[in-house]
Amino acid sequence: MRTPIIRGGAALAAAGLTLLAAPATATAAPTPSPGATPVTRAGTSFLTATGITAGQPVRVDASTGDFLYWSFPASAGQRHEIVATVSLPKARTGASTWTVEVFDGLRRRQACTAGAQTPTVAASAGSVALGCTLRQVRSWAEPWSADPLPGTYYVRLSVTDLPEADLGQPVDVELLLAADGEGSRDDGELKAPLVPNTRAGAVLTGDPAAAPAEADDDWFDGDWLPALGSRWAWSTVGGALAAVAGVVGFALTRRPRRP
Repeated sequence: MRTPIIRGGAALAAAGLTLLAAPATATAAPTPSPGATPVTRAGTSFLTATGITAGQPVRVDASTGDFLYWSFPASAGQRHEIVATVSLPKARTGASTWTVEVFDGLRRRQACTAGAQTPTVAASAGSVALGCTLRQVRSWAEPWSADPLPGTYYVRLSVTDLPEADLGQPVDVELLLAADGEGSRDDGELKAPLVPNTRAGAVLTGDPAAAPAEADDDWFDGDWLPALGSRWAWSTVGGALAAVAGVVGFALTRRPRRP
């Protein structure tokens, strides 16, 4: 049995063969909207978060160790992408780890489907790039689920790990929010009824006739004499029998008087 020969890329190139690489699917980076007013500040908590919109660039001067907050509205059917770049100072003593987080209106952290959410850069790096692509906002969700719903969302940018000597150094932050899609794509449109109505009712053209009054079973033709099967008759008969039984019992148990 002969052993198959496995050739590398260089050997295949020398043999005149060309390797076909699969085309890479590149996602276009979000760009600012024309004429959008840049935002030059950020909040320090959820309550003081600075409001931004899709396509509005953010340029903020901050310090290493600050927590920066922004808020934006989200509608059903939208997918949001957040990209941020932090320009780092040159005089740093060690590596640092940065993170971008997104929270919904209930302060629940939303998962990112793509992007460098928590990158770590060396001390010699001049900048760090962060990104987060959110899931599509749903028009409704179960109470127990953590699906993104329409409302106000919050973005928090911070550093999670760095040498203590690097705290407080100035940094430049650039952030941009992009929104894709309008309208909910969770539900379709029903073109026809699921169960056709095969028993359609009749159309009434006039006023419906009044139902006849039911006859009273407790009386004979409206007279005072009760019916034989009514409760009045049985009550009367029972009362008479009870009176007769009482009189007979008294007569049997009464002592005769002596003259």
